[in-house]
Amino acid sequence: MCLINFQFGDHPEYKLIVAANRDESYDRPTKEVHYWDDEPYILAGRDLRGMGTWLGITKTGRIAMLTNIRTDKEMLESYRKTRGELVSGFLSSSAAPEEYLSQLIPDSGEYAGFNLLVGDADHLYYMNNYENQIVQVTDGVHGLSNHYLDTDWPKVIRGMSLLESLTAEAFDTEAVFDLLRDKEKATDSELPETGLSRGLEYALSSMFIDTPYYGTRCSTVLTVSHDNEVRLSERTYLHDDATGQVDYDFKIDSGAAG
Repeated sequence: MCLINFQFGDHPEYKLIVAANRDESYDRPTKEVHYWDDEPYILAGRDLRGMGTWLGITKTGRIAMLTNIRTDKEMLESYRKTRGELVSGFLSSSAAPEEYLSQLIPDSGEYAGFNLLVGDADHLYYMNNYENQIVQVTDGVHGLSNHYLDTDWPKVIRGMSLLESLTAEAFDTEAVFDLLRDKEKATDSELPETGLSRGLEYALSSMFIDTPYYGTRCSTVLTVSHDNEVRLSERTYLHDDATGQVDYDFKIDSGAAG
């Protein structure tokens, strides 16, 4: 997952609105969002190589989302553990968010760089494994890409601004999907420096990415209403072509298994 823009705690209709793109190599095997056979209370996509996920929600309302941190160091080193298990681990756990994140800190260096958001539509917490600090997310619009929460990368700032403008009007899922397909790239002076060539930094600077071997594989729109009604819609892509969409609706059940 390489871009998560979300509105939390300050919308008249929704506790949480998430607009997210997962960017990945086209040849990495992936299953679209579904209720997992082995843990049927988890609704998430699945990386079929590491068997974890990048974004998911449970029937009881537990939510977790992940992005990678991109630096020279991450490209030069290999790591023992897959980052996708951080999301599935929280979704399958009964630990409180702060407790779960605290337990990760001693071994966080065994993972390549990550940003992790965990909690539910009422309380979200953030940490990354560079600072190893647990932060409670404040109300408002936030953005997360391949650096820390609310870093002022052009795609993050643009996504936050577009999401805030959209949610000021009547909510429209299709409009959010259009937002996630935005291809405006940063100017040369705005590009971050993460160890990639300037040409590749430029190609990755838009919200929606399409390169020959790597790009936006899916877009996800997740909403949780003040009545705890959940809608999760995922649209999949191959390069610039939409290849399918799935939609799930349910009401959070605090007494459900898991």
